[in-house]
Amino acid sequence: MTHPNDRIAKRFALAQEAGRAALIPYIAAGDPSPAATVPLMHALVEAGADILELGVPFSDPMADGPVIQRAAERAIAQGVGLRNVLAMVAEFRRQDADTPVVLMGYANPIERMGQAAFADAAQAAGVDGVLSVDYPPEEIDEFAALLDARGIAPIFLLAPTSTEARIQAMAKVARGYVYYVSLKGVTGTGTVDTDDVARRLQDIRRHISIPLGVGFGIRDADTASRIARVADAVVIGSKLIETMETAVKGAGADQQADLAVRAAGDWLAGIRQALDGARKTGAPA
Repeated sequence: MTHPNDRIAKRFALAQEAGRAALIPYIAAGDPSPAATVPLMHALVEAGADILELGVPFSDPMADGPVIQRAAERAIAQGVGLRNVLAMVAEFRRQDADTPVVLMGYANPIERMGQAAFADAAQAAGVDGVLSVDYPPEEIDEFAALLDARGIAPIFLLAPTSTEARIQAMAKVARGYVYYVSLKGVTGTGTVDTDDVARRLQDIRRHISIPLGVGFGIRDADTASRIARVADAVVIGSKLIETMETAVKGAGADQQADLAVRAAGDWLAGIRQALDGARKTGAPA
């Protein structure tokens, strides 16, 4: 069986060999419906996703903008919690043993389940990484060790305001990749300054050797391709969820899953095309 950490490393190695950034879409598990999530995951892979970030719905998110908050609320209203999300990953794994899946969310649902119980369940489901917004790297040694022992990468956020001390602390425990937040604030807002991102990534790479993904505020192919020239991965979520919201508006519940899956796949394929061409211009990686 493939070691889960290897799945993430292999995907980045393949992207590097191809001279392009990896594409990491984010969706909220259970949105627009629990039945749509696994077909949606497969559609995103078919459209060119290298790694999937699967949001665990939580009632009190602190880093998510209004679009992702709405998606989480829709999922929670349909009864989706952490155990359901793990079951979705296990179902996805029946057909796809290769695409890395990272759970993104908050500490509360993990703490309710218990760190060790969660780590065991995540390993059994086929999870490759866990990004929990409110586990600081300075205080996560025990949980990170539980994940690492099971081949699950502890993944962390860095922000424009992150200090050198925070970056150094993260370098000791981070695995898989680091997610750099390109904007101050919440997801899906603001305009990305590519030059500033490039400078910050250069600083971070002095301390961190694993790949750096960039997200928050990437809403179109042009921004994605500009970020792809300086980052190892492009993470994109709010605009993808907005695209699905638009597609299902006014549709009956029986139609929503198919409409969302088709719209998400078509939109992401355009982003993938932009990334595939981004480094062929001769711009520095």
